[in-house]
Amino acid sequence: MKPSTKNESLFLVHYRDPKDGGIVSLKAKKIYDSPLGISFVCITQFVFETNSLVVKPTEEQLQKRLENVKSLHLSIYSIISIEEIGAAHKGLKFE
Repeated sequence: MKPSTKNESLFLVHYRDPKDGGIVSLKAKKIYDSPLGISFVCITQFVFETNSLVVKPTEEQLQKRLENVKSLHLSIYSIISIEEIGAAHKGLKFE
């Protein structure tokens, strides 16, 4: 894996969780066609904010849930959107 740079992109994936139907947001470094078939997307190299002073319970739960997961294969029908963002993206800021 190459060293992280400031211009490196991340993907912000919003999908409907098959377990409870809730909407989950996940950051990852790589997304590609899944070897499982044409209607699946493979998501790997998950990214979690660990240097934040604010504790985000939903992100902590997702991190624990995915800590031993090598790759996540999602049906294209459960994916709501995929955004390509810069690595330093913090979300919208209002002034």
